[in-house]
Amino acid sequence: MSSVVFFKLFAIFSVVALGWGAGRMRFFGGGEAARALSNVAFFLFAPALLFRTTARIDVATLPWSTLAAFFVPATAWMVAVYAWQRYRGGPLAPAGPGVRAITATFGNTAQLGIPMAAALFGERGLSIHLAIVSVHALTLLSVVTVLVELDVAKAAAREQGSRADLRRMLGLTVRNTVIHPVVLPVLAGLAWNLTGWPIAEPVDGVLQMLGEAVVPVCLVGIGMSLAHYGLQGAATSAATLAAAKLLALPLLVLLVGRYAAGLDGLPLTVIVMAAALPTGSNALMFAQRYRTQEGETTAAIVVSTLGFVLGAPLWLTLAAAL
Repeated sequence: MSSVVFFKLFAIFSVVALGWGAGRMRFFGGGEAARALSNVAFFLFAPALLFRTTARIDVATLPWSTLAAFFVPATAWMVAVYAWQRYRGGPLAPAGPGVRAITATFGNTAQLGIPMAAALFGERGLSIHLAIVSVHALTLLSVVTVLVELDVAKAAAREQGSRADLRRMLGLTVRNTVIHPVVLPVLAGLAWNLTGWPIAEPVDGVLQMLGEAVVPVCLVGIGMSLAHYGLQGAATSAATLAAAKLLALPLLVLLVGRYAAGLDGLPLTVIVMAAALPTGSNALMFAQRYRTQEGETTAAIVVSTLGFVLGAPLWLTLAAAL
């Protein structure tokens, strides 16, 4: 692993450790403080980042076939994990299957993935990775939001002691999906993109400043959540989710990319490594948004980030050999 990637991992763990220390010393309170910090990121910083990113996408230059080789298996994997969790049932909250699905799929493509791609693959590989980053949240978070909101609406109907009215339930799902801190800024960004207008420089400066706060705030929040919830009781499920993210997903992307899409060389290696990235902090924001599986998701982020150190060389070797 290159020194650039190593130092980026070191920086990530250092900021998480600072958050953990603040959480242990209760500088800002307990679990509610971590949730409040996550809410600031989810409702303010992340929407600014998503809107700005989506509004600035150059759709004409995106490598659509390569993106399909990544997102088709990734989305299918996320839906499969969700379906399996729904089938198993158990004591999960209505949003639980969706939270586990996004935890097993959504990678740290920005704060770790971008420097990794730049260090390992150069400018050409970085351009492919940035194309993945540009539609990563748009694709995965939008799909899982629909699934979760549908489950929440069904659960609400059951609690009211009446059979779910399909039209009302679908209407509620659509409304909550669209008026959502992830989906709404993405849709607004796409609409702005279609106009062809540039974002005014003063507005762009504000959006950029807000967007840059997402990473450090989320990492501190992960550390505070880890201090509050710990690993006890979540280690086994977190390790399972981490294995799903680090092993199953990149294997699926490798097989689809090589044998269905016919990719090889640098494009194949880039998408496989993007799939092999550890769970991103957006999974915790999602868990805290719906107040479910927060400790498990926090543990999965930490475990998968540690596991990435061992898994990355394996996937680099396999992708290069095909």
